[in-house]
Amino acid sequence: MTDVKPAELIFICFMLLQGFVVSLNCTSPTPESLFDALEKNVFPKKLIRPVKSFSSIVNVTIDITVVGIIGVDVKSQTLTTLLWQVLEWNIEGLSWDEEECGTTRVSVPREQLWVPDINIAEYMDEDKAPKTPYVYLYNTGHVFDDKPLRVISSCQLVIYTFPFDIQNCSLTFGPYLHFATDIRMIQGLTSEAILKESQDVLQTNGEWELAGISVVPSTLTLHEGSYSEIEYYIILRRRPMLYVVNLLIPSCFLITVDLFSFLLPLQTVDRSSFKMTLILGYTVFLLIMNDLLPVTGETTPIINVFFSISLALMVGSLLETVLITNIQCSSSQNSAVPRWLSVLMLRYLAVVVFLPRKKKSNQTTVFLNPSHRANNSSNTEISAIHLQRIFGDTPPEKPPPESALDELRKLSRDLLAIRLQVDKHFQGSKTLQEWQMIGIVIDRLLFGLYIVFIAVSFITIICLWSKHYAA
Repeated sequence: MTDVKPAELIFICFMLLQGFVVSLNCTSPTPESLFDALEKNVFPKKLIRPVKSFSSIVNVTIDITVVGIIGVDVKSQTLTTLLWQVLEWNIEGLSWDEEECGTTRVSVPREQLWVPDINIAEYMDEDKAPKTPYVYLYNTGHVFDDKPLRVISSCQLVIYTFPFDIQNCSLTFGPYLHFATDIRMIQGLTSEAILKESQDVLQTNGEWELAGISVVPSTLTLHEGSYSEIEYYIILRRRPMLYVVNLLIPSCFLITVDLFSFLLPLQTVDRSSFKMTLILGYTVFLLIMNDLLPVTGETTPIINVFFSISLALMVGSLLETVLITNIQCSSSQNSAVPRWLSVLMLRYLAVVVFLPRKKKSNQTTVFLNPSHRANNSSNTEISAIHLQRIFGDTPPEKPPPESALDELRKLSRDLLAIRLQVDKHFQGSKTLQEWQMIGIVIDRLLFGLYIVFIAVSFITIICLWSKHYAA
C-alpha cells in the first residue's frame, strides 16, 4: 500500500471540510484554458453533492413544458406525453472571472457533473426520448439542465362521461434517493405561465387538448424520512366530435325511425318485420363501432347506458307490435269483449290517448216478421167480390195451387235462415270491431309511454353529461 504523506492527508481533509469552494483561474480567455481548470478543480468532484458541508441542502428548481400529448390508453390506464424538463441548481463556491476565462457560461458533459436523481413517481416505462449529453455551467456556479422526456405514466382515468370526459393526470417529480435534508425541490414558473408556454409549443392536435396545468409542492413522508416533491396536474379534455358524429347521431336517427314506425298502419303494413330489420341494423352498427367505445373500468360509461337504453327501447317496441298484431289478428276468434275491459279501454283510456269516439249511426234496420204478417193478413185480404165490384166484370183470380204454397213456405224458411246467419255475422263484426278498437287504444297508449320514456332518459343523460363537462 502506498504511503500517504501528511501534507496530502491534510489537503484531502481540508477539501472534504470545505467542499466545493473553488475559484477557477484561467491562464487565458480560451475554451481550452477554462476546460483545463474545470477538469482540474470541478470534474473530479462529481461523485459528491456540490455543497460546503453535509448539512447544506441543494435547492433544485424544476420547470416543465408539455410539448405533445401522444396518447391515452384507457385499457392500461396510462398517459403518454412529451415534456421539456428544466433543472437548475448551484455548485457552492464555484466561480470564475468572465474577463479572465472569456465567457460567462460553458456547455459541459452531463456525466462530468453531479446531477440530482430526479425521478417521476408515475413512471410506467423507460424514457425513450433523445438523449442530450450536455448542460450549461455558468461562472456563478449555476447549472442549467434542459432535456426532453417521453413519459409513459400511470393515470387513473375516469370514463364515466365519455366522450365528454376530462382527465386529471399527475406527474410527481422528486429525488429517488436523497431525503428532503439533502435535496429540496423548488417550483419554477407559475401554473399560468407553464400552461401558456405549453399551449404555444404544443405540437399535437389529436383527440386530446390541454385544458389546464396546476403545480403543487408536496412532501412524501415515509418511515425512513421525508422527500421533497413537486406535483404537476395535467388536465386533458377529449375532443368529442368524432364520437358524436359516428356514434350518437346515428343512434338518435335510428331511435327516431323506430319512433315514427308507430305511425305505420297495422292492417296494411307488416310493422314487426320493419322493426326487426331496424334492430338487426342497430346491432350491426354497435358491433362495427365497438372499437371506438372505451373499455369499461370501475364505472359504466354513460354512453354505454345510452346504447343499452336505445336497444331496449327498440326491443320493447317490437314486443308491443307483436302484442297489438296478436290482438288484431286473433280478434275474430275471441269471444265477446268483457264489459269491464270495454268500459276501461273504450270509455276512459280512449279519451287519454285522444282517440275520438265513433258516432252512432242514425240508420235503422227494419225486419219483417212473418208471423206478424200472417196475423194481419186478414186485414189486408181483398175478397174477390170486392175486386169484382171495383174492376167490373173482370173475373177473380183462381187461388194458387197447394204446390205453389209449399214452395212459398219453403222459401220463407230459407229466407229466415239467411236472416239469422246475417244477424250472427253482424254480431261477430261488432265484436271484431271492439277488439280492434282495444288494440288501437293499447297501441296509442304504449306509443305515448314510449315517447315519455325516451324524453326522460335522453334528458337525464344529457344533463349528466353537461353537469360533469361543466364541472
